[in-house]
Amino acid sequence: MTEAIRAAAPVSLQPADMPIVSVVVPTFNERDNVTTLYQRLEAAFKDVPWEVVFVDDNSPDGTWQVVRELSRSDNRVRCIRRIGRRGLSGACIEGILAASAPYAAVIDADLQHDETQLPKMLKLLQDGAAELVIGSRYIEGGSAASFNKQRAGASAFATRIAQHALKVEVADPMSGFFMIRRDRFEQIAPKLSTQGFKILLDIIASAEGGLRTVEIPFTFGTRQHGESKLDSMVALDFLGLVLAKLTNDTLSLRFLLFAMVGGTGLFVHLGTLFLGLNLFDMPFTEAQALGAFVAMTTNFMLNNFLTYRDQRLKGFAVLRGLLIFYLVCSVGLFANVGVAFSVYDQEPIWWLAGAAGALMGVVWNYAISGLFVWRKR
Repeated sequence: MTEAIRAAAPVSLQPADMPIVSVVVPTFNERDNVTTLYQRLEAAFKDVPWEVVFVDDNSPDGTWQVVRELSRSDNRVRCIRRIGRRGLSGACIEGILAASAPYAAVIDADLQHDETQLPKMLKLLQDGAAELVIGSRYIEGGSAASFNKQRAGASAFATRIAQHALKVEVADPMSGFFMIRRDRFEQIAPKLSTQGFKILLDIIASAEGGLRTVEIPFTFGTRQHGESKLDSMVALDFLGLVLAKLTNDTLSLRFLLFAMVGGTGLFVHLGTLFLGLNLFDMPFTEAQALGAFVAMTTNFMLNNFLTYRDQRLKGFAVLRGLLIFYLVCSVGLFANVGVAFSVYDQEPIWWLAGAAGALMGVVWNYAISGLFVWRKR
């Protein structure tokens, strides 16, 4: 691989050769694909001035090192190495905003997207036929035959939800392969979420029908090397994004994920409260405090795994974060117990009192968690 990189002839860009299109490639553990993708882009664009911006989330396999070495032989190659933050949507946003060309494309590094369609996408944008061009798997001529049955079903289900809930009128809003006018993207960018994976859906929903959009077919290929940027939590990410857009971005995706975790914690809280009262015959105040403590612990673990996974605490930092979480939530805990006891004193319905106390601390816990537990470093 190194020899292939060094064999590339140095390319010097003059002002007249400033790129017309910037290709943004989010990467994580994709070192085996970088050079191949670069060569494919070079073949696809031929005489069209272009650049590629790899946005790497500090890959353990050293993807960013391969990109840096490649950039030494061709200054059309750029690298943004992100440390302390993760997420495909955030990577795409940073890459497009850092692009220098009037048109920006997003393509995966796993070689599953068809880079030969990029010139066609560019022409549609240049001719004014569209402001956004989507590589679609679900129109005539497109294919996602490489999907297994489970992934195909999940993709189709998510597409239907997006189309009906958000009134999205494209066939493949879940595609990760598209090209957009950069000036139009910059207008929409402040509304976009940096969390999650479905950047295209976010763009379409945030534009509220204001983007002229064209879909072109492509065949979704098979992953060659590297690690998928999707994980088991992508379904909740998607649900959070849909809910955020349904509330007109009044509530952020991260807050909604935090609230969903809090909903899980509510069941843990009530379950612990029920066991404390009925199995261990504890006084209500003590059972409520125990329920809050157990719920706080499970909420911390779930939030670290899901809500803040781009800032996930590891090793000793997990224990430190948990202790801080207990400390800063103590005010919310006292309010929780106080409100619950007041409700129970007026109306001795254990689940109503427990729910009132638990819900009291949601907004407080979210605000202080971002400031003291999962703060950006």
